[in-house]
Amino acid sequence: MSKTTGLIAEFKQFIARGNVMDMAVGVIVGGAFKAIADSLVNDIINPILGIFAGGNESLSALAIHLPGGGDLLIGSFLNAVLNFLIMAFVVFCLVKSINKFHRKKEKAAPPPAPPEPSAEERLLTEIRDLLKERG
Repeated sequence: MSKTTGLIAEFKQFIARGNVMDMAVGVIVGGAFKAIADSLVNDIINPILGIFAGGNESLSALAIHLPGGGDLLIGSFLNAVLNFLIMAFVVFCLVKSINKFHRKKEKAAPPPAPPEPSAEERLLTEIRDLLKERG
């Protein structure tokens, strides 16, 4: 039974971290943004590309009829590819801007001052300087 308590305690510790909450917010916002990307592809890009595909239909209606009675839904596949590319580009832009922010933050912090030499080091430096003057 102690194994379960240890596992539960470890899970509580994992959930209590700030990163998990940030990730949860990211997933929720990502889901909302996916709806925007879906709408962009289905309602704006598809009709425009459908003009070029012929028939003045949306691109999602593009299909190849197979002799056996099935259809290859090329338009649906292209929709999924367009959604993926839009989402990947947005994630790329976010990661790039976050990395740029972190680099700026690192550059802004001044380097720590070198530590003061100890009494022993100062004494050794004086001895070295005196020996140089002699020779």
